[in-house]
Amino acid sequence: MLEDLKNNNRNWAAGKIAVDPGFFKRLENQQAPKYLWIGCSDSRVPANEIVGLDPGELFVHRNVANLAPPQDANYLSVLQFSVEVLKVEHIMVVGHYGCGGVSAAVDGKRRGLVDHWLHPIREVCHDHKHELAALDDDRARWDRLVELNVIRQVKNVAQDIFVQDAWASGQSLNVHGWVYSIADGLVRDLNVTVGSPEDVDRIL
Repeated sequence: MLEDLKNNNRNWAAGKIAVDPGFFKRLENQQAPKYLWIGCSDSRVPANEIVGLDPGELFVHRNVANLAPPQDANYLSVLQFSVEVLKVEHIMVVGHYGCGGVSAAVDGKRRGLVDHWLHPIREVCHDHKHELAALDDDRARWDRLVELNVIRQVKNVAQDIFVQDAWASGQSLNVHGWVYSIADGLVRDLNVTVGSPEDVDRIL
């Protein structure tokens, strides 16, 4: 079963070795990424490819709708390991336009367990209901909610004790908010970068 995928893997590995014979040996001996990517699980958003990085250069955590909830042990474990052990220098929270998770959070349909997971997005929607209601159409509101969700998750990351302790110790660490467009393959910087505790207060 899945022979196509296994063949793809062999071809990919052979291609890497043909270009750089020592590629996998270096990966085996060291992992030293400078970046943590917190993104959506959507299959159309391949983290490494979007930013043109090889394996070993980007530490990745993905979940439905790119959330960074302070009560999620999986996310917190990734955050702590990347900040305290890997000493990443940049954390990118990356949403994407057309996110099904963001839409599912507010479309009124019931889907079970995932409704609980998406609850923070409903809170963001409520907090910005006047701004969203002022937009002309559903797609514009959806896109803006994607952006607002990223901004809220940037704030969650920046307020976490692992990040706060890193700053207190003098570690260089910046948290960024990006949105990826599937329509053209480009990343939009939302200009909400946080590099110190003082920066957190200016985020929405």
